[in-house]
Amino acid sequence: MKWLCRFYLKLIGWRTGSTLDPSVKKCVLVAAPHTSNWDYPIALATLYASGVKVRFLAKDSLFKFPLGILMHATGGMPVDRSKHNNLVDALVHKFHQHEELILMIAVEGTRSYVKEWKSGFYHTAVGAGVPIAMGYLDYGKKVAGFGDLFYPTGDYQKDLLEIQNFYRKFTARHPEKSSLNQ
Repeated sequence: MKWLCRFYLKLIGWRTGSTLDPSVKKCVLVAAPHTSNWDYPIALATLYASGVKVRFLAKDSLFKFPLGILMHATGGMPVDRSKHNNLVDALVHKFHQHEELILMIAVEGTRSYVKEWKSGFYHTAVGAGVPIAMGYLDYGKKVAGFGDLFYPTGDYQKDLLEIQNFYRKFTARHPEKSSLNQ
């Protein structure tokens, strides 16, 4: 699978930047900016090419047949966005249940423009006591990779500013949809 994903990335003109440290067994993986359906295949190809086994959250409507087969097979976990259902608590519990869990979360919660990021990724990392890995797709340079691990301090506003500053240097597929460009 690794070679196939590397071939796919090369075929579409992308390359991988820095990779996630293989010793990392648990983390919340921030996926930002998320502005296009193309983010999904490029991110997954990068993760597989790097040997990273990931689970990810996606809206539940994507898990209906036939697309649902692919979503589940690639690590997808459906989320019903119409209800407030203590998702953070459920995700913290999942981290406590598993020896290894790399959970990718699109922090905007949608491909559309939003003014602010959802805070669940942060509260999940704090509650589970795991670091935040910062994954990026830079459409300007066609590079996908990872930044350094970020260890949340518990000061959400301060930490969020630092995390968002990391992402400001990358170009989204649709920059007008990125909250970081506003």
